[in-house]
Amino acid sequence: MKTIWVSTKRSERTYPVEIVSEWFSRVSRIISRDWKGSSVFIITDTNVRKLYGQRLLCGLLLRGIDTWLIDFPSGEQSKNADVVNILHSALLERGVRRDSVIVALGGGVVGDVAGYVAATVLRGITYIQVPTTLLAQVDSSVGGKVGIDHPLGKNLIGAFHQPSAVCIDPLLLRTLPEREYKSGLAEVVKIAAALDASFFKFLERNAAQIRKRNGRTLCNVIERSVRLKAAVAEKDEFETGLRKTLNLGHTLGHAFEAVSGYRLRHGEAVAAGLVAESRIARDMGLLSTKEFARLLHLMHALGLRMSLPRVKNKSEFLS
Repeated sequence: MKTIWVSTKRSERTYPVEIVSEWFSRVSRIISRDWKGSSVFIITDTNVRKLYGQRLLCGLLLRGIDTWLIDFPSGEQSKNADVVNILHSALLERGVRRDSVIVALGGGVVGDVAGYVAATVLRGITYIQVPTTLLAQVDSSVGGKVGIDHPLGKNLIGAFHQPSAVCIDPLLLRTLPEREYKSGLAEVVKIAAALDASFFKFLERNAAQIRKRNGRTLCNVIERSVRLKAAVAEKDEFETGLRKTLNLGHTLGHAFEAVSGYRLRHGEAVAAGLVAESRIARDMGLLSTKEFARLLHLMHALGLRMSLPRVKNKSEFLS
């Protein structure tokens, strides 16, 4: 097990990000140790509920922990105020208290929604992130950005609410569909391109093993991504400066995602955004042709989609 500590000065929070080999036992022990006597609410989506939710529910109940399992439909379309209201009601009807704990069990959407529910119910309660996708493990589960979409744009409603722990098990990625895995790889490329040239070179050298999901290589990728993300979140928790670098590929990526009606996965949209924004940077003389070619070569080696989506409604895209 490897532990990366995240300390945010402004909110005065310190929490562990643990990379473990058996998430189920670790999460059960953490809750039994640190929140004994508290009620636990597992929030997940309909897909992850069938894979892992019932198992965690039964495990916690067998430990004598008052536990509830609540799910919502999977997909980006569930990141809305209606779903949050339903989840608020479910928690309140089941007697949520200020010492209760939410376990966000799932991918990026689950982490965003469950984290936002934790930030807002009873003016904020504890939550734990248990990310089950590569995208969530390397990026969205760390740093405390939670929220939902609005008809006027993506992630416009939200909060900065740090988790009390993050439990990452790379073995969970064995059941991850290939499309979701590649979506997460786009975020890995973004982190490396934005923050660490040596990490970018590591990805170039090990692209074949990463694509095959080699266990040792993948653990290295996750650990380095988390350390980079954590270092940025510590220095700029509320995204006033440095943390904006992690929006690389997202300015245009969010637009591609929205005009596709969210048929594009988030990582697929980020990959398209990386290509488009880097091409603009090259044309402006801010990025060399050689470095632009390296980016395209790495994305191709990882099997990422590089063609830009067709934009039928330019006014909608620009808005």
